[in-house]
Amino acid sequence: MHNIVISGTGLYTPPNSISNDELVESFNAYVGLFNAEHAPAIERGEVQALVESSAAFIEKASGIQSRFVMDKAGILDPTWMAPRIPERDNDEQSILCQMGVAAAEQALARAGKTAADVDGVIVACSNMQRAYPAIAIEVQAALGIQGFGYDMSVACSSATFGIQAAGNSVQLGQARAVLVISPEICTGHLNFRDRDSHFIFGDAATAVLVERADLATSAQQFEILSSKLVTQYSNNIRNNFGFLNRAAPEGIGAPDKLFVQEGRKVFRDVCPMVAELISAHLAQHQLSVSDVKRFWLHQANLSMNRLISKKLLGREAEAHEAPVILDTYGNTSSAGSVIALHTYQDDLPNGALGVLSSFGAGYSIGSVLLRKR
Repeated sequence: MHNIVISGTGLYTPPNSISNDELVESFNAYVGLFNAEHAPAIERGEVQALVESSAAFIEKASGIQSRFVMDKAGILDPTWMAPRIPERDNDEQSILCQMGVAAAEQALARAGKTAADVDGVIVACSNMQRAYPAIAIEVQAALGIQGFGYDMSVACSSATFGIQAAGNSVQLGQARAVLVISPEICTGHLNFRDRDSHFIFGDAATAVLVERADLATSAQQFEILSSKLVTQYSNNIRNNFGFLNRAAPEGIGAPDKLFVQEGRKVFRDVCPMVAELISAHLAQHQLSVSDVKRFWLHQANLSMNRLISKKLLGREAEAHEAPVILDTYGNTSSAGSVIALHTYQDDLPNGALGVLSSFGAGYSIGSVLLRKR
């Protein structure tokens, strides 16, 4: 059995950013068009008029101020309100592969490794753009990695679940190093016509290199002490899009073929579950919450993170204890907690303990206990 470390992290950030003001201007323009088109039916009480949004409402509800996106023009077009991402020829690199490769190259450079040092690729994210061939195998080919690759999805917890899978392979000697890549085009499954959720998601890709500790040479290493995962079935976050939709054409285009959630129920259910899982995980190693110097939490909602931190610490967390990237990236699903790790790690001293945690649809929750080397 080998000791294992995270020896490198990488981040791909799209070139376009949308502020709350820009998003609200587009949404309110759509509201005006909808209400004008349906004015007679609204007057008769047959159709409910849509209500405008505001930047203040978005920030209060989520803590998000802006988000990076793969396509800005399509999202802000009030007659379209979705990213425009044209299909590519089968011989071209897919967009998820392109994002993943960019993040992976950064992780390899940070780890001081090349493709020749890596034996596996796991693409772990919420949504794959196709069923097969696996995006991971495409990334593997693009990077020139010999070995294996496979896709996996556990919604917003995909990265932490992927890290456990990668860690198992390395720990058991099945691979020297495995890349865990999370390319998330969350705007592709977001309903930009829904006032309660049109502001939630952004796009990004992250990569984590998990390798044997005795082979690691990077300046920034985190020993993976253990991971703890839990799932509990819930319909409160759901997306019913899939290959069987064509077998039930009456449902094509319905709202449930995009992201839908019962936000208040999710908040009520998930926050205590996350705090309990992390506390139990630490207790298994005879550690207390006070031993942890940093919590890299899933970046879904600022109020959720504040409540989870408070449940753990018994007080409000200081900025350095539970860093936030949600304000500028939005919710990037499985990439969010890794973006926080990637951005806020270099200042920690050797020996410092940290917890990387995700939570989302399923419900699914992951906790990875890390120690700086």
